[in-house]
Amino acid sequence: MSSDWKPLWRKIKQWHESGHSMALATVVDTWGASPRPVGSYMLLNDRGEIEGSVSGGCIEGAVIEAAQETMANGVPQLLDFEASNDRAWEVGLSCGGRVRVLVESMTTKIDFIPQVLEATEALELITDCQTGHTILATPQSATDKSYLREEQGHDRFHHILAQPLHVIVIGAVHITQAMMKIADSLDLAVTIIDPRGRFATAERFPGRTMVSDWPDEYLTRHPITGSTAVITLSHDPKLDDPALEIALTSPCFYIAALGSRKTQAARQDRLRAKGFTEQQIDRIHGPAGLDIGAKTPAEIALSIMAQLVDIYHNGTAL
Repeated sequence: MSSDWKPLWRKIKQWHESGHSMALATVVDTWGASPRPVGSYMLLNDRGEIEGSVSGGCIEGAVIEAAQETMANGVPQLLDFEASNDRAWEVGLSCGGRVRVLVESMTTKIDFIPQVLEATEALELITDCQTGHTILATPQSATDKSYLREEQGHDRFHHILAQPLHVIVIGAVHITQAMMKIADSLDLAVTIIDPRGRFATAERFPGRTMVSDWPDEYLTRHPITGSTAVITLSHDPKLDDPALEIALTSPCFYIAALGSRKTQAARQDRLRAKGFTEQQIDRIHGPAGLDIGAKTPAEIALSIMAQLVDIYHNGTAL
């Protein structure tokens, strides 16, 4: 779930400042057993240096050849590899898989470097696959996914440059400790908020971003974006409720609260009394996590993180 486009653009900036010409190959469409998701990239320069990949190695040779042509003539190429055509067998694409790769010169995108690297919200690069013309826009949602679509007779790739996901956890409890291992494997940035000093210690959470403020104080100073998830685990309404109240008026993509169904019902009543609508209250996933029969802190942490991933990719919980 990591957003690796900023390292890519830092590399583009570095190579551009060194005077190199470049071509960018991006996976723009997949079907079946594709080795890499849409948005995966491979950046090449005129010295033969390469960053990233667009497959497990099976189509790289053909893509590199096309990139060298595009660097020389500036003409973009939309390459198709699928198990039913000769070229797929030539490059070794997995049976049943299909990949479409856009190869383009970076010349038309160089002017976007400052805006992309300084961005604090999601961006959208819309590229005409036939002409290479690109515009920079703002996506409708921070969790929109990249896609290829025919528009006015041309294939256009809408590449969503999402900000790295930020998980805000209220409560430095045992479940939070278990969540950290999963968050690390998903490359998620995590902030743990707990004003109770005996819980929020460096010994219990080594190397973590810890905040000892009250949740509403922190969240007021640090606005929540569409790339944020808010998870309340303290089991203390004095900590959890103020955080939920702020989250419910924000664009965050995931809100979850620990507790039984009885606890959730009482929480909903408190929020109704504060004037929140049913539509707002329904944004809270409570009890937090997928219903997998979780009992231990590690199992509960797994169920919550699995639900977060599901919501991020699919928009609704299983």
